[in-house]
Amino acid sequence: MTDQILSPRDVRLERAAASREEAIRAAGQILVDAGAVRPEYIDSMLARESSVSTYMGNWLAIPHGTNEAKDSILRSALSFVRYDAPIDWGGDEARFVVGIAGIGDEHLEILSKIAIIFSDEDEVQKLLDAGSSDELVALLSEVNDA
Repeated sequence: MTDQILSPRDVRLERAAASREEAIRAAGQILVDAGAVRPEYIDSMLARESSVSTYMGNWLAIPHGTNEAKDSILRSALSFVRYDAPIDWGGDEARFVVGIAGIGDEHLEILSKIAIIFSDEDEVQKLLDAGSSDELVALLSEVNDA
């Protein structure tokens, strides 16, 4: 595989997002810019969120497209945005917005790896404390392991 699932260019450290929709659009645009999805995938991420929240706990939301949008995915990838200010995610507070696109069922393995990392409060604190995109990618390196 020539492209990593998550690379430093697909990680952002941001002060704030105006809304959950803005955060989803930002995560989706990173996937578009990375060549992982077609632009219409962003609309499917918003459609999924309108039907079921992608908030997972421990400050984490994982917006992703609907099953109908699978053909908009060009390669498996993640976008990772950490916000300084929490975003109201339907009554929960999110500081990490991880956009996900997976070819076939690859998204299930990627989701599993992210869930394991975020189930450990010490790891979440390390992610909160990280000072750069490179540091965040290093902390999340398991998602790139084949």
